[in-house]
Amino acid sequence: MKKIVIGCDHAAVDMKNTVREHLLSRGFEVADVGTYTSDSCNYPVFAHRACVKVQNGEADMGILICGTGIGMSLVANKHKGIRAACCSDTFSARLTRQHNDANFLCFGARVVGIGVALDLVDAFVDAEFEGGKHATRVDMITAVENGTFAE
Repeated sequence: MKKIVIGCDHAAVDMKNTVREHLLSRGFEVADVGTYTSDSCNYPVFAHRACVKVQNGEADMGILICGTGIGMSLVANKHKGIRAACCSDTFSARLTRQHNDANFLCFGARVVGIGVALDLVDAFVDAEFEGGKHATRVDMITAVENGTFAE
């Protein structure tokens, strides 16, 4: 079973807790890197904590939630080997795994309700990377990241 790391900022504590419980009920192992209160905090701290767990192999993928999901995705994508997608529809959440081999789903607690959030999570964690022509494109993303991309 996949190991999933989850993190949030102060805008998304309740949603993160609900998503964590949902994942646990489905049998996933979940590492929660915070935050744990609605006190104002800095989302880059929690995005970084989560990304390091995936980079170190302590988790297979991650879910990051803030007000919009945008800030978390920006921070996550600054980490080597992390491909984070900010999604608010299930089609995108599923295809970012299938076509981009995304390892982080980001979304906003102020953008989607809990029902959509759980659907996004299910679409993301249940999808598998298709490889093939998509692997070539993911390799190109990695080359950009490494500064070795050549057209």
